[in-house]
Amino acid sequence: MSMLAAGDRAPEFRLTDGAGQTFDTADARGKPLVVFFYPKDATPGCTAEACSFRDAYEDFVAEGATVVGISSDDAASHAGFAGKHRLPFRLLSDVDGSVRTAFGVPKTWGLMPGRATFVIDSGGVIRNAFNSQFQPAAHAARALDVVRKLAAPA
Repeated sequence: MSMLAAGDRAPEFRLTDGAGQTFDTADARGKPLVVFFYPKDATPGCTAEACSFRDAYEDFVAEGATVVGISSDDAASHAGFAGKHRLPFRLLSDVDGSVRTAFGVPKTWGLMPGRATFVIDSGGVIRNAFNSQFQPAAHAARALDVVRKLAAPA
């Protein structure tokens, strides 16, 4: 399966965050949703990526968007990672990789979980999909640009 792209309907999912609370995409309907998949908590690239989303978080909120990060790490790992870096958004545990698979996020070199970001509009349609393992800090800037375009008057 190839990675989902702009124009595709985003898969619906329910995952648990670092506090043990369930996040359901149905609860995010009606506003933009930014979903970023990253390989692993507390690794250098993933920390840079998460912190870039943290640093732009207020801008996402100002545009009405919800931001969530997803990896296969468990809740305890997410809680520690989020606490250490003061991450204001939810990190969700996709322990079995089923949500990553549903979005078609490719593995890097066939081994490592990929890094991809999806901007989903208020109707559940993907408006942008960005896949770059080696530009972790670019994900937040690109996603924010798309969210701003979604929020702009037509």
